[in-house]
Amino acid sequence: MCWSAEADLAAGMVVSGVGLACLALVRRPGQLPLAALPLVLGVHQLVEAAVWLGVDGRLGPGPAQWARTVWAVIALPLLPALVPLGVWCAVRTSRGRARRAAFVVLGFAVAVPLAVAVAGRPVTAEAHAHALTYGIGVPYAPLLLAGYLLATVGSLLASGDRVLRLLGALVGAAAVAGALLWRLAFASAWCALAALVSVVVLGWVRRDGRPGAPALSFRRAPGHAGRSGPR
Repeated sequence: MCWSAEADLAAGMVVSGVGLACLALVRRPGQLPLAALPLVLGVHQLVEAAVWLGVDGRLGPGPAQWARTVWAVIALPLLPALVPLGVWCAVRTSRGRARRAAFVVLGFAVAVPLAVAVAGRPVTAEAHAHALTYGIGVPYAPLLLAGYLLATVGSLLASGDRVLRLLGALVGAAAVAGALLWRLAFASAWCALAALVSVVVLGWVRRDGRPGAPALSFRRAPGHAGRSGPR
């Protein structure tokens, strides 16, 4: 998250643009979940711009509550499930496949109680210096946070892919920096994190789709002439 509605809006538009570029470069189905991550983060920041408007009194209570709920759904149940699943789909080697599958199971095991927590009560938000503080009421928060970080950062570090390991190191460092900055009441590091993640994922998609890599293909309809899809 950023320090104002305007900052979140600007950052969200830029990151979403990078996310669309990532999806445009996808050449095989296994890339799709991770390639969608920058767009998810961009939309997340756009949603938080609406949360800021609600906190500032520039958005009605109903839309503001929807914005807070959508923000929490993306931040809590979606990301710990999406990231390890994306790694599992993206890495084509059989080596370490069982370990990657274990991170997927952990991610979904963390996502389920977080989804229940978000659905169980209204999400609140209030300004805390230059950042927003959300109230969600997550049970066993330290345990779920540890599982969240292990599922996301751990799956990237254990992927065996050099670029994805770099992404995992960046996400882990940004998580620590974000916690420290929040405690010091400075602006959150999540804008910088979203930008870094987007650029790294864009580089990964471009490299993974280099000449010689398998491309997305579609079956040709009977009697249809010409090429039926990208090669």
